[in-house]
Amino acid sequence: MRSAYLEVNSGEGDFRKHVEHLTAAVTLTNNDSGKVYMCSSADGAFSITLPTASTGLDGVHYKFIVWEETPTADITIAAGSAIVSLVHKDAGGDAAASTAGTQVSNIILDTTAQRGDVVDIMFWGGEYVATALSGINAGIHTS
Repeated sequence: MRSAYLEVNSGEGDFRKHVEHLTAAVTLTNNDSGKVYMCSSADGAFSITLPTASTGLDGVHYKFIVWEETPTADITIAAGSAIVSLVHKDAGGDAAASTAGTQVSNIILDTTAQRGDVVDIMFWGGEYVATALSGINAGIHTS
C-alpha cells in the first residue's frame, strides 16, 4: 500500500523526503522503504534491524545518516539472515571497510563517525547492497 505522504494530490505531503530521528533500537519493515534515518546514540548503543533474506522485497531501500557528532555509542545496522555487500570510502580514500567479495551481516556506525557520514542500502536478490561515505578514517566498519 502506498503511503499518503507520497501522494502529492492527497493533500498529505509533497516531494520532501520522509525523515525520522532514531535514538533507540528499531526493526524496519519493507513499508519503511525510502525513508531517511538520522541516527544518534546519546542514550546508548542500539541496533537497527533490517528485513531478513526471506522477508525483504527487491528494491526496498533505506538511508542512514549520522546526526550526532562522534556518536556516544556504536549504532549497528543488522541485516540478520541477509548478507551485505558494501562499497565504502572514508576521508583518507581508504576502501578497507568495503566487503570486496566477502559479505557481512552488520554495518556499524562507530563512535568516531562524523555528522553527515552516510550509509545507503538496498535489498536485491535475497541480499543487501550498500554504499557508505565517511568524513573520518574508520568511522563506518563491518562485522
